Amino acid sequence: MARMHARRRGQSGSVRPYRKEAPAWANTDVDAIEKIVVDLRKEGLTSARIGLILRDRYGVPDVKLVTGKRVDEILNDKGMRSEIPEDLRNLIVKALGLRKHLSENKNDLHNKRQLQLTESKVRRLVRYYTGSGRLPSDWTYKPETAEILLSR
Repeated sequence: MARMHARRRGQSGSVRPYRKEAPAWANTDVDAIEKIVVDLRKEGLTSARIGLILRDRYGVPDVKLVTGKRVDEILNDKGMRSEIPEDLRNLIVKALGLRKHLSENKNDLHNKRQLQLTESKVRRLVRYYTGSGRLPSDWTYKPETAEILLSR
């Protein structure tokens, strides 16, 4: 599959083996895993980071295979879902970093273009999340207020 803003294909990566159930060696205590997820979220970690910690420290190769739910679904059931989805938050952080760089380096044309592409991805994701009901229908991305929004 081609890149979104380029005419080339990306490098292929490894693919996780197809499984319908967790391996025999995996930690499969569902209640303990959900408690760990909630505790890690209370420490302020993102769902991606929680998945990495579960894999590395607790021997859970795939949360969905063991519990039947993704990390975000577990957090949603416990009422701990974040206001802004994680992928959108990461793109906004990237755009803010590019804006800070461009305030110091006004003639950096490559990063001006990268900022345009990143903000178009943000707007595309906002349109998706407002349409699916994950964000309020009047939610818009404004670079001026984005830093305040992320500090919540």
